[in-house]
Amino acid sequence: MNLDDLQAKAETGEIDTVLVCMVDMQGRLMGKRFHVSNFLESSWKETHCCNYLLATDLEMATPDGYKSTSWEAGYGDYVMKPDLETLRPMPWLDGTAMVLCDIIDHHTHDPVPHSPRQMLKKQVARLSEMGLTPMMATELEFFLFEHSFDDIRKGGFRNMVPISGYNEDYNILQTTREEHVMRPIRNHLVTAGVPVENSKGEAETGQEELNIRYADALACADNHTVAKHAVKEIAQMQGHAATFLPKWRADKVGSAAHVHQSLFKGDTNVFHDGDAALTMSETMKAYVAGLIKYAPDMTVFLAPYVNSYKRFLPGTFAPTKIAWSVDNRTAGYRLVGDGTKGVRIECRIPGSDINPYLACAAQLAAGIAGMEEGLSLEDPVSGDVYNMTDIPEIPNTLRAATEALRSSSMLRKAMGDDVIDHYTRAAEVEQEAFDAVVTDWELQRGFERA
Repeated sequence: MNLDDLQAKAETGEIDTVLVCMVDMQGRLMGKRFHVSNFLESSWKETHCCNYLLATDLEMATPDGYKSTSWEAGYGDYVMKPDLETLRPMPWLDGTAMVLCDIIDHHTHDPVPHSPRQMLKKQVARLSEMGLTPMMATELEFFLFEHSFDDIRKGGFRNMVPISGYNEDYNILQTTREEHVMRPIRNHLVTAGVPVENSKGEAETGQEELNIRYADALACADNHTVAKHAVKEIAQMQGHAATFLPKWRADKVGSAAHVHQSLFKGDTNVFHDGDAALTMSETMKAYVAGLIKYAPDMTVFLAPYVNSYKRFLPGTFAPTKIAWSVDNRTAGYRLVGDGTKGVRIECRIPGSDINPYLACAAQLAAGIAGMEEGLSLEDPVSGDVYNMTDIPEIPNTLRAATEALRSSSMLRKAMGDDVIDHYTRAAEVEQEAFDAVVTDWELQRGFERA
């Protein structure tokens, strides 16, 4: 959709509202609802938002410690500049279109460096200077529940019942029962320009997976963000809740957001070398070596919350070790499509709670570092990686991952000190909030016996 299309739909009354949205640190859509006439008259150029939107937490609190903004600085404005290439209908909302925005400094008119979309754009630009285009795809896993968000919240988040009663991995009979939710998700997203390939049941009760076609890195992150938003809204419209919390119950398998990636030059996948072992080019080997070396540095961007780390358990299809393998789902990185021109690497570390812009940007930065440093790739591992004692572990707490991010010279070089300090503080805020809470587990365990 372009402005002329929007104008035509406005004249026929087909669209009367435009959502003008930015993506916050948590990967959520934040913004305003414009009457289409105002958007077409002037707001397609820019609008404004409070700069605290890139210095808050899931609760929309205003924690201190951020250099970019604070109460002392008065919480000023950012410019939201619509990227008209992202203008699209939102067909599950009557008469509504949506556009994503880039965030611009109100005074300097420069891109805000810690804006998630800008962070990804910077890494894409680095690859563009090498003549390369990153192509990526993310898998969206989530749980559907029998009841709505409001009902679950009013019930104190207790006695939550998944939409199905058993593991529904690839199960057509069970997923047919969920088509009143999943079918409109697929169809509405395709109409909104998100190239959905398929949906399927995942390996737990009530767990779903949505797969979207490979695209350039920025489009991949845009598609992921729109899809995640749509899943929640469409599920709610059907009377159900959908959660992207990676681990909603201790005895349930968690949800992931695997990231597939390769580099292209024109129409050619430069990860592919038909004469090489596993058809992996030298470029691919160096890139993957960078992913392996710098996995601890970027873990905060792949697992941003305390809950994210509850997912990393042996025997759950969530990785615990930093290694790569050939078509082996027990490793942190899995080679996919060897022997074909579609050879690529899948990162299995990210949970369903990622901000896709940050996760993709971090992966690209690590891969670029591997190429720039000319890193050599060790041989792949085989077998059950969970039980290998000589393979380094993924940081298994947010506290450990935060320290790795803070001390990452690679990410500081790739993204800038201010950006890394900003997201280090975001991780600290999450840890501080959790540390201050008295949990049900503590009460049940120690109320009488402590």
